[in-house]
Amino acid sequence: MSLEGKKAPAFNLEGSDGVRHSLKQYAGKTVVLYFYPKDSTPGCTKEACGFRDDYGKLADRGIVLLGVSKDSIASHGKFIAAHRLPFVLLSDPDTTMMQAYEAFGEKVMYGKKSTGTIRSTVVVGPDGVVQKHWAKVAKAEQHPAEVLRFLETT
Repeated sequence: MSLEGKKAPAFNLEGSDGVRHSLKQYAGKTVVLYFYPKDSTPGCTKEACGFRDDYGKLADRGIVLLGVSKDSIASHGKFIAAHRLPFVLLSDPDTTMMQAYEAFGEKVMYGKKSTGTIRSTVVVGPDGVVQKHWAKVAKAEQHPAEVLRFLETT
């Protein structure tokens, strides 16, 4: 199911910067929330580094970028340090936010069904409504450029 056109679910999670982050604190701004399975794994690293490389273009437009996984703040800190990530990663250990954004549930990996984080991205507009929802990201390394292209046309 797509979240496009719907009000984005509220959240309040601890960030890698030591601060709690909620959607309401970003009212009036465009927010990119990208959900990924695990810090320091190959696909997640490629995706994070792609967002890192495009971060200046997003920041210049006043766009907030937040990565979300169920990893701990300590894990996020190591991931950020290893790859010089300039954006905040949120920790959702009980997957409450990820479930609200349809980023956690049943998935098929290598032909086997499992339950876990679904790599996906949501763009929340300044009005709090979801403008774009990539419900399933297939190519992690190409996805940040796809998100940037979308944002450049809005």
